[in-house]
Amino acid sequence: MTLTLLAEEAPKGILFFAPEMFWDCIMIASLFVLVFWMIQRARAGLPIPDIRRIAGLEAIDEALGRATEMGKPIHFSPGMSTFGSEMYAGLAVLSYVAKMAAQYDTKMVVTTRRPQIHPVAAEIVKQAYLEAGRPDAYNPDDIRFVSEWQFSYTAAVMGIFQREQPAANLMIGYWMAEALVLAEAGAQAGCIQIGANTNIFQIHFFIVTCDYTLIGEELFAASAYLSKDPMLTGTVVAQDMLKMVIGVLVVIGTIMATVTGSAQGLIDFLSL
Repeated sequence: MTLTLLAEEAPKGILFFAPEMFWDCIMIASLFVLVFWMIQRARAGLPIPDIRRIAGLEAIDEALGRATEMGKPIHFSPGMSTFGSEMYAGLAVLSYVAKMAAQYDTKMVVTTRRPQIHPVAAEIVKQAYLEAGRPDAYNPDDIRFVSEWQFSYTAAVMGIFQREQPAANLMIGYWMAEALVLAEAGAQAGCIQIGANTNIFQIHFFIVTCDYTLIGEELFAASAYLSKDPMLTGTVVAQDMLKMVIGVLVVIGTIMATVTGSAQGLIDFLSL
């Protein structure tokens, strides 16, 4: 019975455009146009809005400088996830940190939880030392696959903190229940700590235990902020501009609902 009614109500022929998705289509098309425009302006050297100052990323140089002065290593982890947006962002930051560590001649210990991430992280660090002109300083033993088990990895990294006493601890990626345990262990070891997480259930633990914290999407903007690459920068700026438009619509809807008691007019307009 239900299938018969649905078949009778279904539109005849093939629809290439769903009318109820009009504004969704406009928003997506606007994003594509903005991204393309900003990338072209950045490549041509024309001015585009700057990515705001991210204190946690600027503190990386401070953390490396402190470790160099103290003659101690730094610890870096790209997070607990497998390949995905958070891991790619963490590995992008790893490339920058490894290059700075090579220039400062500072030992860097990188720990990974996923076996498929380990060779990628090792190659990134090796390439960073090569680009810094110090390939002989690269030590593959400092890139360590610890354990695929969540809390086995956590316990092993806590042991590294106690044995090697790093001066800085950088945890840039996606973190779960081990977030507070590792950050607290790093604080007890005397590390200057920079954390980044997109997990809303764990990020507050980084805020209270780390010296600097990248919150949510700041992690994804990290590679553009550090590299100043035109394509990455243009993409981040375009996305932020569209978010501002959406934010303005939210404010307008809130004012309408407060003053008139309903924002149905705006909802109906955006539902065309």
